[in-house]
Amino acid sequence: VTLGDVAHIQLGPEMRRGISELDGEGEVVGGVVILRSGKNARETIAAVQTKLDELKASLPQGVEIVTTYDRSKLIDSAVENLTHKLIEEFIVVALVCAIFLWHLRSSLVAIVSLPIGILIAFVIMQRQGINANIMSLGGIAIAIGAMVDAAIVMIENAHKHIEAWHKRHPDSTLKGQEHWKVITDAAVEVGPALFFSLLIITLSFIPVFTLEAQEGRLFGPLAFTKTYAMAAAAGLSVTLVPVLMGYWIRGKIPDEHRNPLNRGLIWIYKPALDAVLRWPKMTLLVAVLVFLTGLWPASRLGGEFLPPLDEGDLLYMPTALPGLSAQKASELLQQTDRLIKTVPEVAHVFGKAGRADTATDPAPLEMFETTIQFKPKDQWRPGMTPDKLVEELDRTVQVPGLANLWIPPIRNRIDMLATGIKSPIGVKVYGTDLAQIDKATQAVEKIAKTVPGVSSALAERLTGGRYIDVDIDRVAAARYGLNIADVQSIVAGAIGGQTIGETVEGLARYPINLRYGREWRDSISDLRNLPIYTPQGSQITLGTVAKVQVTDGPPMLKSENARLSGWVYVDVRGRDMAAVVGDLREKISKGVQLESGMSISYSGQFEFMER
Repeated sequence: VTLGDVAHIQLGPEMRRGISELDGEGEVVGGVVILRSGKNARETIAAVQTKLDELKASLPQGVEIVTTYDRSKLIDSAVENLTHKLIEEFIVVALVCAIFLWHLRSSLVAIVSLPIGILIAFVIMQRQGINANIMSLGGIAIAIGAMVDAAIVMIENAHKHIEAWHKRHPDSTLKGQEHWKVITDAAVEVGPALFFSLLIITLSFIPVFTLEAQEGRLFGPLAFTKTYAMAAAAGLSVTLVPVLMGYWIRGKIPDEHRNPLNRGLIWIYKPALDAVLRWPKMTLLVAVLVFLTGLWPASRLGGEFLPPLDEGDLLYMPTALPGLSAQKASELLQQTDRLIKTVPEVAHVFGKAGRADTATDPAPLEMFETTIQFKPKDQWRPGMTPDKLVEELDRTVQVPGLANLWIPPIRNRIDMLATGIKSPIGVKVYGTDLAQIDKATQAVEKIAKTVPGVSSALAERLTGGRYIDVDIDRVAAARYGLNIADVQSIVAGAIGGQTIGETVEGLARYPINLRYGREWRDSISDLRNLPIYTPQGSQITLGTVAKVQVTDGPPMLKSENARLSGWVYVDVRGRDMAAVVGDLREKISKGVQLESGMSISYSGQFEFMER
């Protein structure tokens, strides 16, 4: 008797845990590259692209590698844009210095000291290991305007001293040691005050260094680079600037009254100054009224942790109700991808449903994740903006049973890592009874949909799962000489299967699995008739020692701080998050009745804002 006489031997797939699809044209095989913590993203992406280019030559005919998400484009464009802005800011500062000082060599003193201070900040950044990113370059952008303040004040004071010397010596030329003495007197007069004023500005960012968690990691590079740039400017103001003044501020210094811009400003400012000094009480009263007038709008300003960021790509993360089959998930995924691809600005759509059961990021089949790559903005329709594009996509993709969520990829990953919530706002209901939690989360979902600014809300369902429950009768099993482990091993082997060996196919290894056929596993009556042999050699059925039935249960369980929980995902569009959370809290506190032992908490991006 061979194994083939008593069993069907065939190739079979593992249990399906994920589906991927491209551009609504059919299933594909996808992969994710995970960056090691602390590594440079731009360098790693470039190395991965090099390896992918090497692989293309060895791919079978008809197989190609399509990159569906590449963060390096965002990194390059962001750094390039900010670099251009820094150059523009530098040019503007140089022009302002030249126009107001009305002396080219004097303006060069301030202009030259500026890039030197920035380069000193870059040197310290490199030694500390801070990369040139949006936040670190942003710190320098903030500091540029203040970095030249000390140089300008010192140059103007030198002009005053030189002008005063020429008035005392109308027939003499200022040069040699006398010239350096005048420059030294001018620098000594204002240098200490300027040095300490720049130090005060430098120290003003010390509170930023005390920020923790996400806000600390976000604003830390900005605070470091701004501090380094200002500290460098403070040092240069009392060292390099006086030396440059001594070499470059020579010859005839034009009177500030000969500068047409200065004359115009003085002509405007002098009458205004005379007026406020003539009526000081009225001036103070107007200032107080302006302050009081600003209190009302200030109290009604919206609030968010971060402003909306255009990352260039978009993530579509709808959530379906539990119990979705692999076939239905594949159909929904392809349907939504096709709808998204109909929008002219979309270049590629890569959708995923579920994920492998791994330690990095497992997900059930009802959790979809679609990465949308847009075409360059010069190929967009006239007047189209990212916000309008999201609104059009939301109108286009309206599938019953799916709650839409549109969010930039990087922001979504940060939120999920920090809070576990994929939406901007999450409402968590805690308790001990799943039915009560499920009822409360569905009530929260209904209320959330009525809050202005909420574009979608979906509560995770904690009931509705269907399970085959095998309840072993201990007494009946003992009557036949069986214990619980004996019956459980038979059930596990017959339904779940047992790995009895391994086959080697080239470099790949595949398990050999033994279990009953699907026609047995899918039938409750056949499972009840599953044969079991007792230690005495007699044959009984599973139904003799166990109750086999289909029961309801939770499709998934979540717990936090050792308490069962249910989550409600809330997406926000067109309104600030602080106002939405405020209205949401008020309406939920009035409209949701919680049983004893239950509680509600709120999670999401606004946590960082409140902290």
